Amino acid sequence: MTGTITIIMVFSIPLVAIVTSHYQRVAKIKHSMIKDEIELERLKHENYLLETEKMKLELMKIESPLDKTKVL
Repeated sequence: MTGTITIIMVFSIPLVAIVTSHYQRVAKIKHSMIKDEIELERLKHENYLLETEKMKLELMKIESPLDKTKVL
């Protein structure tokens, strides 16, 4: 009986270490994914701002000749 408990204890310690190591690796991967997602969202927002500014400039360019013809 004591021998069985000893064997279980000896093999359970490495199993706990393996499981803990696995959870740590998964947490690191999730952390990396979240960092990448944040960077992607930042780039999307920056792109949106640039596109909006470009559209404003194009609209002003289109409206500018129209204003000149109205004056004449």
